[in-house]
Amino acid sequence: MARAGEVSRALPWDEVAQALAAHPRIGDRVSGDSAEASSSRREQSSMSSAADDVRDALLQGNRDYEDRFDHVFLIRAAGRTPEEMLAELRRRLAHAPEQERPEVLEQLAQITELRVRGLVS
Repeated sequence: MARAGEVSRALPWDEVAQALAAHPRIGDRVSGDSAEASSSRREQSSMSSAADDVRDALLQGNRDYEDRFDHVFLIRAAGRTPEEMLAELRRRLAHAPEQERPEVLEQLAQITELRVRGLVS
């Protein structure tokens, strides 16, 4: 599992961009019955109890983030409340692109480790 995270952290940015394109936005309803869609629904399950103002702020924050960085906001949603994800989104919006890329790689690694752990358990 740790190896999966290490590989994710070492990916070239063009491969990360491909992975980002496959991830749904935080707060969007995930459709489909693929393994990825199922994982995303499970990982984002805390969003079902999000207050309307938090959901709206996340949706606007997603748009702001995508305008700034040209890709979706990626965060390991599992184990986080909607409020925690919103706080992280706001914090990371202040980053320069060169500051944000390591954050994205770390989040991708955490998501990968979580999904691999789910496959082997």
